[in-house]
Amino acid sequence: MKAFILAAGLGIRLRPLTSNIPKPLIPVLNIPSLFYTVSLLKQAGISEIICNIHHHAESIRGIVEATHLPGVQVTFSEEPVILGTGGGLKKCEKLLGDEDFILVNSDIITDIDFRALVQHHQKSGCPGTLTLYATPEAAVIGSVGVEGGQIKDFANRRHTGLYSSLIYTGTAVLSPEIFRFMTPEHSSIVDTGFTGLIDHGGLGCYEHQGLWMDIGTMQRYWQANLDRRGVIGNLAESMRLATGLSPHAISSEAIVSQDAEISGSVIGSGCRIGAESVIRNSVLLPGVEIKPGSVIINSVLDPYSVTVMAEEQQQEMPG
Repeated sequence: MKAFILAAGLGIRLRPLTSNIPKPLIPVLNIPSLFYTVSLLKQAGISEIICNIHHHAESIRGIVEATHLPGVQVTFSEEPVILGTGGGLKKCEKLLGDEDFILVNSDIITDIDFRALVQHHQKSGCPGTLTLYATPEAAVIGSVGVEGGQIKDFANRRHTGLYSSLIYTGTAVLSPEIFRFMTPEHSSIVDTGFTGLIDHGGLGCYEHQGLWMDIGTMQRYWQANLDRRGVIGNLAESMRLATGLSPHAISSEAIVSQDAEISGSVIGSGCRIGAESVIRNSVLLPGVEIKPGSVIINSVLDPYSVTVMAEEQQQEMPG
């Protein structure tokens, strides 16, 4: 079985970080978010991965090709003009072949058991199965309407009046049947492929009850690195065994002054922390330089910008 990773997005909600770094390479605990997805697929026995790219495409290609990923073959589908989740997948129809495949977003951190998902999908008899996740924020994010064990609607777009506490996680197992309902132009997979399967064969669901979070907004990105650091740290050993990569808070390639004070923070490779600096509850992406005597609190920094996280924003972050 092959996998398709959606990694072509512009990452608008993560600006200014994504102005210079593509979202799939934004690090969570010093590991590019894309590699969390690759690791999970590798653990499930998936060795052939197709990844669509557009924004900073060469950066993604370069980092992946320079990273030793034993037993994993990544093929890139570059989009000179961005095609959306629907058109981007349709473009890779021939690459994916005539068997079921796994679809995954590149901006999520999760411990979904893809083997169990695939088994559930195969037993269902449906041409597609989406992984869902219960959250109190479903009404805000967009709840999935479920009836009789199958998905019938997304945020009531089809006017079914069906609501739930479940959201779509950005992970699915799909049959090539989905391509019947898709077009090569820019489109959303929800409006084309998923809707087509709902009306022709059914769209099944698999509820995940473990770890799941997306890093699509600055608040959630900050939270993933700091508030959920311990939970993500539990993935370290399995990731190391699968890909040789392991989440960590302070890079061994950072230069930190002995009298700098660092607490509850993530420090990336190539960072230089000056004498008598104070870094608290912050994320420093690779290459950030902190001048001596600086005080950085509740912030996300890359070498080009600083984003300060307001206390009220931190309190509103979903769990």
